[in-house]
Amino acid sequence: MATLTTTMATTATMATTEASKPLEAQARTALTKATNYAWEIFSNRHWCGELESNVTVTCEHIFFLYVLYQHIDPGEGSQYRQWLLLQQNSDGSWGIAPNYPGDISTSAEAYLALRIIGMSTDSPELYRARTFIRAAGGLSKMRMFTRIFFAEFGLVPWTAIPQLPAEFILVPAHFPISIYRLASWARSNVVPLLIIAHHRPLYPLPNGLHKQNPFLDELWLDPATKPLPYGSSDPTDPVAFVFTILDKALSYLGGLRRSPTRGYARRRCVQWILQHQEKAGDWAGIIPPMHAGIKALLLEGYKLHDEPIQLGLAAIERFTWADNRGKRLQCCISPVWDTRVYKPNIPVGGWAFEYHNTWYPDIDDTAAAVLAFLTHDPATARSRLVRDAVLWIVGMQNADGGWAAFDHENNQLFLNKIPFSDMESLCDPSTPDVTGRTIECLGMLRDLLMRPAENAENGEKYGYPDGEGDAAADAHLLQIINTACARAIPYLIRSQEATGTWYGRWAVNYVYGTCLVLCGLQYFKHDPKFAPEIQAMAARAVKWLKQVQNSDGGWGESLLSYREPWRAGCGPSTPSQTAWALMGILTVCGGEDRSVQRGVRHLVDTQDDTLSQGDGGAAAWTEREFTSTGFPNHFYISYTLYRVYFPITALGRYLSLIEGGQEKKKKGGGT
Repeated sequence: MATLTTTMATTATMATTEASKPLEAQARTALTKATNYAWEIFSNRHWCGELESNVTVTCEHIFFLYVLYQHIDPGEGSQYRQWLLLQQNSDGSWGIAPNYPGDISTSAEAYLALRIIGMSTDSPELYRARTFIRAAGGLSKMRMFTRIFFAEFGLVPWTAIPQLPAEFILVPAHFPISIYRLASWARSNVVPLLIIAHHRPLYPLPNGLHKQNPFLDELWLDPATKPLPYGSSDPTDPVAFVFTILDKALSYLGGLRRSPTRGYARRRCVQWILQHQEKAGDWAGIIPPMHAGIKALLLEGYKLHDEPIQLGLAAIERFTWADNRGKRLQCCISPVWDTRVYKPNIPVGGWAFEYHNTWYPDIDDTAAAVLAFLTHDPATARSRLVRDAVLWIVGMQNADGGWAAFDHENNQLFLNKIPFSDMESLCDPSTPDVTGRTIECLGMLRDLLMRPAENAENGEKYGYPDGEGDAAADAHLLQIINTACARAIPYLIRSQEATGTWYGRWAVNYVYGTCLVLCGLQYFKHDPKFAPEIQAMAARAVKWLKQVQNSDGGWGESLLSYREPWRAGCGPSTPSQTAWALMGILTVCGGEDRSVQRGVRHLVDTQDDTLSQGDGGAAAWTEREFTSTGFPNHFYISYTLYRVYFPITALGRYLSLIEGGQEKKKKGGGT
């Protein structure tokens, strides 16, 4: 006890001593601790934190395992049950993110998964879940993907699913509606679904095999009829109305199942699935097409012991995550963030988000990777690696001047009116956040290319490899960069909101989008063509960031801002969102700015030493809220390392500005 008391007293004394130091010194200590924490979790020469999402990914994995084996290992089932019940809300529901209203489709999938692994309907957890689902309208309100999973078990009729004819694979890429008009993630899901929809499989549940299975009848308000309407009957929405009429026509024709082209279409689907499987077994680096791909191949006659199936199963196993909270499945793995594409005539040079996804590199991760190379060693500006990446990025620029995440000119938003699409996720148009990071990458490279070459003695390592002189190569690449950015900046001008913010497609939300755009624009604020507009835009954006700063000095924004934009910038402070706001403000304001100091103080004060497994020299931050976005309003995620590396970045930039100002004073340069 005496030792414990002494330790506590020593810790308190150290904390008091630290708090008495200037903010700059405290920030440096916090940065050192966070960096030490990052090295603690460094493994196999890289970082890769858990990618959290809602329970549907794990539930669908339980469905998948039961389809394959008609059995869930009791020990494994117990771990899944532990995880699922930990995520249940007090009202019995499951939401699409923590602290988010309950969602009927998510709750229905969790209910079925728990029933499959043996939970009784009499359990208090399932009683509360059942009460929520029925109060929310029952299973008639399910989303389309949930319907598909339930149809496979006979819980809903296949007629409640829109038609997905396999002939869709045969539509030429240049047609307005083809698989290549879909976003990469949608394309990877749809092709195996064409096979599944053709076969309309029926799998048993613990109560046996039934075409009209009563296993979940308690969740229907009217189990006798089980109404499941879909499609639009509103003639004021002509696109949705036409798609609905087309679906009804296909249904009348039996989904073209007796078409003479059906056999060929199925073979093309199987060929596509096999061609797009990575050597490691993955499809697109995300779980849904991996589940669907394996089921599709099995329906087409493949056996569990066949190599594509075994590789796929091994790949899925790599996505599992187990700890003292139970076992779950990640929807994706993010080692790059933590090739063949639709436009094949541009140089190959992109990085993918995941370990195994050579088919779909993405612009955001490629830009982030280039920024990492340039920051670590500016001499890489003249490397083939960076040049190829930048040429690929520029080649992916859309006609509107912006960049999307994965695709080029994937902006046919009318496709979201297809009855099958009730998550508004079939397209990948330009977004301000990706465009902001991209011009940050291009702007940093432009600045470095305009300086004399560094490490000239390492020409073989860093010089251009094609025999072209550095000066000529620099001039050519600079011209490409300047042209791309001259198109991107007007896009950002057009996409700024009246509030001064920019929308964040891939993280939450306006705080994130505004940060990334400000970080990009800082490299062009003295550009003679755009300087006045950029400075005015940046001033409006920073004014908004300061206005929404919380009383505790941090920043936060709720996921609800996607549904209700008036909530932009409103929410409890989080480490990642505080860091984003600081990074944005620091592009305009100095380290002495009051909002900056309050934000830095918040990061210093909320750092948690108990997260470290070491001897006290490391610390990080806790973040319960989800701050990243899969599909706005439908699927949110949490990168568990955001709470580490974004505060590290913000604190590092703050200290660099402070030290830079001190250096100017020493040299007589003023402030």
